[in-house]
Amino acid sequence: MEFSTLFAFLGAAIILTLMPGPDNLFVLAQSIAQDKKAGIATSLGLCTGLLVHISAAVLGISAIIYQSTVIFSIVKFAGAAYLLYLAWQSFRAKGDPFTLEQQNAQAYVTLYRKGILMNILNPKVSLFFLALLPQFVNPSQGHVALQMLILGIVFLVQALLLFLLFSIFAAKVRKIIIGKPAIAKRLNVIQGVLFTFIGIQIALSKQ
Repeated sequence: MEFSTLFAFLGAAIILTLMPGPDNLFVLAQSIAQDKKAGIATSLGLCTGLLVHISAAVLGISAIIYQSTVIFSIVKFAGAAYLLYLAWQSFRAKGDPFTLEQQNAQAYVTLYRKGILMNILNPKVSLFFLALLPQFVNPSQGHVALQMLILGIVFLVQALLLFLLFSIFAAKVRKIIIGKPAIAKRLNVIQGVLFTFIGIQIALSKQ
């Protein structure tokens, strides 16, 4: 692939990743509510989910999902239901989240799995790759599937780097919030509202 094509795609990918969406908001929420490592674990899970979407786009599975209203709806509502479940857990949580004991390895594994599920169950990601990748593929150069795979990997790498930066930034915000008990005690509710918003957003998404 030409360098100019990769550079243009990278620019578009960075802009799209920086736009407020379920993934980066989820990373910010986990980093602020728990710690930087929680955000990193979530980021790794989300990017693992991206591997599934990239593979689906390369193999043409995303196109099948897009063409099938039933499959699209199943994935969409499953994703929305999962996010609403996370919101319900946040609303049920009591007390100041910052008083919780330090996270252990198993807790980070759980966050990693949540990240995977959240990303896979968001059909908008599949449609995103289906709509974006072909625009930067040059059929005349051959190996269309390989070109899409390369673009997908480029997107994944930049997304992971930005998510890690989000985690670091959110950790600094967390330190500020810890010193404000009034805000800290309401953090579970804020997180629940955020998950509810994202879940509704996904549920209302269209093909």
